[in-house]
Amino acid sequence: MPPPDLAELLDAAFGTDGIFGKVYALAKREVHPDRYRRHMELEARARVIEQYAGQVIPGLVQTEDYARALFRGGNPGASDDRIEELVNARLSRQELLRGKSSPYLSLILDEASLRRQIGGNDVMRAQLTALIPMVDTPAGVVQVLPFGHGAHPLTGGSMRFLTLADRSVVAWDESIDSGILLEDPEVVTAYQRAYDLLKAYAMSPSRTAAFITSVLEALPS
Repeated sequence: MPPPDLAELLDAAFGTDGIFGKVYALAKREVHPDRYRRHMELEARARVIEQYAGQVIPGLVQTEDYARALFRGGNPGASDDRIEELVNARLSRQELLRGKSSPYLSLILDEASLRRQIGGNDVMRAQLTALIPMVDTPAGVVQVLPFGHGAHPLTGGSMRFLTLADRSVVAWDESIDSGILLEDPEVVTAYQRAYDLLKAYAMSPSRTAAFITSVLEALPS
């Protein structure tokens, strides 16, 4: 999988009017298993993306080094080339947040995702630093759900909601190495209610920014 910016550079170098970009759009879907492709296609069309992340920082806002450390930890026997392929594929997904019609992003991060050491202090420091400017912007909001809240209906997992242009909503329930796309309106609505409750229980954006800063400052230098 080529780096995310290579297609644009090749089109500029060869004057190919977006041909490499179109090929890259196809290639970045091929690197993911079949069960993820429909989810990715819907993600690319979403107008609003909402996610609860219970254990790790979500892929859409991961730094390159954080993603690399996460993939290495989860795939200890993989070759360096395979790890880089996975990292580039993940970074390519982040392009949708930088487009002219980027979706609104709402994240609820469990406190565990901020405190779990992925890649060491320097990697975590960079990841937390990258999160702070995203906490409260016109393009989205980030909130922290503290340990003190206790159990809730989404405990232990990761749940995403994709709102499309026609206002329909699908949910993606992700486990360690698989995911389930939920499209039944009744099922999705039930999970949305659980997510809405978490938004109410989570810290406000201003408190979230202060909390992330405190976790960052507590990291050993």
